[in-house]
Amino acid sequence: MRASIRTAFAAAIMSAGAVVPLLPATAQVRIDNSDPARFVDTLSDAGLGALRTGNRTAARAQFRTLLAQHFNIDQIGDRLIRAHIARITPQQRAAYKAAFPSFLINTYADRLQQYARADVKVIRVAPAGNTAQVMTQVIQPGASPINATWTVDRTSGSWKVSNLTVAGINLGITQANDFNSVIQRQGFDGLIKLMQSRAG
Repeated sequence: MRASIRTAFAAAIMSAGAVVPLLPATAQVRIDNSDPARFVDTLSDAGLGALRTGNRTAARAQFRTLLAQHFNIDQIGDRLIRAHIARITPQQRAAYKAAFPSFLINTYADRLQQYARADVKVIRVAPAGNTAQVMTQVIQPGASPINATWTVDRTSGSWKVSNLTVAGINLGITQANDFNSVIQRQGFDGLIKLMQSRAG
């Protein structure tokens, strides 16, 4: 599988957030936050289950709900621009934070559609205090399994995703490099404009 496809899968699986129940109640998957393995298992089921409805608008809304509730979105967003935070204004940072969730969803959600028939299987968990690495395999008919490692943190009594590595591609590092490239060419305002253009 090409690196660009693996990156798209990683980013899309991270793109998930507001509280909009868009699947019938009988089809909704409750996220089990009792331990890291159950958390990742039920979270991935919820995201892929939304894709299987065939309704892309509904899937995007479901991803938005998942992102808001189960991803450490502020930590993820800050990590991507860590090298620039000291130099940007409060207004720039606020605009970036406002555009970030929709940017992720609109950039990557459609690319995840090819994984609608996939399953995510938890292989093992490596706990370390309030953080855990959850090793999984993405299994899709007719394709080789893809290794994916979820980094989850215990925050205010709940597990939240803070990073994802798929087939050796670290999503956080990859997206940070993409943002740095834009900032070097167009400045931080250029990054905000790019994000806003994709967030609409």
